[in-house]
Amino acid sequence: MEDLKLELKNNIIELLNLEDVNVDEIKDDDSLFGDGLGLDSIDALELIVMLDKDYGIRLTDPKEGKKIFESIEIMAAYITEHRTK
Repeated sequence: MEDLKLELKNNIIELLNLEDVNVDEIKDDDSLFGDGLGLDSIDALELIVMLDKDYGIRLTDPKEGKKIFESIEIMAAYITEHRTK
């Protein structure tokens, strides 16, 4: 699962154009929104598209997305359990 976490960090940095953020700066249990990485609702939409495109996971419930995008750790666990690609 460590490879998946690293992949997610790289994908998030690239997808969201976080040029000032290094992979090493994102801790597995850091919050992605708010005080953590500081992502917003537009970024959440980008993450939803990434889950669908890269992992075959379709999120239909916004509450589910909020839980999944809490941290890299939680995202990786969810992807491992639900991926179809």
